[in-house]
Amino acid sequence: MIAFIDGDEGQARALEDLILKPKIARVFAEYFAVYDVSKAWRQMMREGAVIARCTIERLMHEMGLAGVIRGKPVRTTISDRAAPCPRDHVDRQFFAPAANRLWVSGFTSVATWAGLVYVAFVIDTYAPRIVGWRAVKTAHASLVLDALEQALHDRRPAHQGGLVHHGDRG
Repeated sequence: MIAFIDGDEGQARALEDLILKPKIARVFAEYFAVYDVSKAWRQMMREGAVIARCTIERLMHEMGLAGVIRGKPVRTTISDRAAPCPRDHVDRQFFAPAANRLWVSGFTSVATWAGLVYVAFVIDTYAPRIVGWRAVKTAHASLVLDALEQALHDRRPAHQGGLVHHGDRG
């Protein structure tokens, strides 16, 4: 840590950065350029440096250093930007005056020991509680529709009752 006198914080920080950058680059190179911010910070602490983790993060970002991420990135949604987005009928107001008036739905992926599981759900905003759901091992277009069909079958909302189903895209 470099001490500063009479408001020279910026100069002291710049000087400290000049001293730390080669040390961070050395640790990154010595460990085969795989260390992320946390591992680089822990290694520097083991070596006796007193430095904040956020400083390591800032300097590694400035130097363009990033650790290796294990596994293959999972892309769950491939959006068609050319497709029109449906109009938002609820204007981001997610509350209902009575049951079976406004349902919202979504889906996500959950990492398990057996691999990814894709879960779709429909929530009644009045209660709020899950009224329909599906969980599958492979993502497909009918996943959210299956959850909606379950909700319709279980709750049996009145025809012409004013039910609005809101999804992620309107």
